[in-house]
Amino acid sequence: MNDPAVGWRPDGWDVRVRLGVLVPEGDVGPESELRAMAPADVGLHAARVPFRAMRPGGVMDRTIPLAPVRDFAAPPHVDEAAARLANAPLAALAYAFTSSAYVIGAQGEAEMIARLSARANGLPVVATGAATVDALRAADVAAVCLIDPPWFGTALNDLGRAYYEAAGFDVRFAAPCALSSDQTLIRPGDLHDWVAGHVPDEAEAVVIGGNGLRAVGVIEALEATLGRPVFTANQVLLWSALHAAGAHTGDITGYGRLFALSPR
Repeated sequence: MNDPAVGWRPDGWDVRVRLGVLVPEGDVGPESELRAMAPADVGLHAARVPFRAMRPGGVMDRTIPLAPVRDFAAPPHVDEAAARLANAPLAALAYAFTSSAYVIGAQGEAEMIARLSARANGLPVVATGAATVDALRAADVAAVCLIDPPWFGTALNDLGRAYYEAAGFDVRFAAPCALSSDQTLIRPGDLHDWVAGHVPDEAEAVVIGGNGLRAVGVIEALEATLGRPVFTANQVLLWSALHAAGAHTGDITGYGRLFALSPR
């Protein structure tokens, strides 16, 4: 029997919107950062997708090879994960993997998004690369500085530069950050200082790639230091997914200027 005198504690059931997240099987970064930013009334539900560049415990080589990155975006594993996840009562799916956009390009990414949406019963699907482009356009940015994780090799970072240049942006600087290649050893202060020391004056915004990179905790500090917007992989992904789900983002504070903007 329910006793109205007894207070109820939040239990995660009463949410305004639920989002599904497709993540590499050994990576806890996307879920950690999305949960940190999302209001309590946004439900987050992840499906883990095989990624052969990661070993048990989330261990990777110092830099990730390109072939597993390309494979991650291809059928069948991510398609099967999207189909299973879409059986839950979700409003949108978010593809939390930056590097595949670099490797397959914007056209390949768009085709992947359409394919996953078809497998997900027509749910809207957003992906990190396209979400970043939308965020930059929403902020009227033309010139960018691209910083990628230390486990992105030079070849992958070069593909990232090409991805944004093909979208019409002037990439004034692009490099992997020279920090530890162990995801668990990245510290916000170290990332802040490295990025702040490498952004050229002519860059109008900073893009920090890599959904597995611990980055959202430095957004506000970097924006204060640099005086310009900072966009990180999981930040733009949450922003894009909420808008795709028809939900507002203006109540999200502490994670940069982006959440006050709407896609064009």
